[in-house]
Amino acid sequence: MWYFNSPQIVFGEGALNALDDIQGSRALVVTDAVLVRLGIVDKVKSHLDTAGLEVRVFDTVEQDPSVETVYRGAEMARAFQPDWIIGLGGGSPMDAAKAIWVLYERPDLEPAEINPFIQLGLRKKARLITVPTTSGTGAEVTWAIVLSDIEGRKKMSLGNRENVADMAIVDPELAVSMPSRLTADTGLDALTHAVEGYSCSWHNDLTNGLCVQAVQLVFEYLPRVMADGADQEARERMHNAATIAGLGFGNSLASMAHSMGHALGAIFHIPHGSAVGLFLPYTIEFIAPEAPERFAALARASRCSQAEGKEGAFSLATAIRELAAQIGSPTSIAQLGISRQDYQAQLDELVDKAFNDASILTAGRSPSFDELAQLFLYAYDGKVVDF
Repeated sequence: MWYFNSPQIVFGEGALNALDDIQGSRALVVTDAVLVRLGIVDKVKSHLDTAGLEVRVFDTVEQDPSVETVYRGAEMARAFQPDWIIGLGGGSPMDAAKAIWVLYERPDLEPAEINPFIQLGLRKKARLITVPTTSGTGAEVTWAIVLSDIEGRKKMSLGNRENVADMAIVDPELAVSMPSRLTADTGLDALTHAVEGYSCSWHNDLTNGLCVQAVQLVFEYLPRVMADGADQEARERMHNAATIAGLGFGNSLASMAHSMGHALGAIFHIPHGSAVGLFLPYTIEFIAPEAPERFAALARASRCSQAEGKEGAFSLATAIRELAAQIGSPTSIAQLGISRQDYQAQLDELVDKAFNDASILTAGRSPSFDELAQLFLYAYDGKVVDF
């Protein structure tokens, strides 16, 4: 038995107008300072004004939000007593909004206690709307929450099916202001979600088609939007691809590239999309000798190659590296500017953190400690995996 969770999704040009019709009295907008400066928060507030809601803004969410930030946001929520919480931004503000919502409804919980196996009893005080302004994380439609434990130098993978949003508003106009580097990183994030959602051991009939569609969209439209950020069709299709990939992997699971990417991000503070996208071809090549079929099928569906088995799987890894290079993204850890000395000094901790990440459990091939360490080293040098 499995579950498929999704918010109501309003998408396409003008989707933000859906905020005009929400019923309530107070809304807490969880976001970051950049979106305040860009005027996007004011745009959202104007729609909430039309709906007749009093609005407060919590705008101190950082990249990879910390537990401390979430506590501060929950304090504001308890003081303001909103009946809507709105996560506005990329994955960080949306994840923070989910966690703030849970702690607002359940002040007896610590963030680390948010897990799939308890009953939260949400929606007694508020409901959640997610509004993505980047095209990659899929956080608008997933129930995953990733928070940073600064002291422990680790990322905490949390979440519960109850904390999926009530409504996701996917308006491509909000992604137009994304800079080139963020467009590339989040695009690779969406691609990784789709590939891993399709190939992980928990893939299922309801998610397979979503993941294939997302992969096809990213391969076609990410190069276009990188070549011309004003390409409205490409912006819209990439915004949709991110949400589709979120629905796909959010209802199956991520896999090994995420466990390695989370470890790298926690220690070296590499943006999430860049980290997971970089590791993706290496993990495909590692898994391919034992479980090539899903990757080869995805390569054929994406028109990367018609080959079957290991050859087809490797062709998908090659196509992903070529896409990353085409859009100016790093294909090795060395290209990130991390010295070999610093990297090797942290190698055991990187492996430990990757092993302790839930995403590694659904890989098609389970690595040993030494194999995972070697995989981290191959990714540093940009070597095709041959073990």
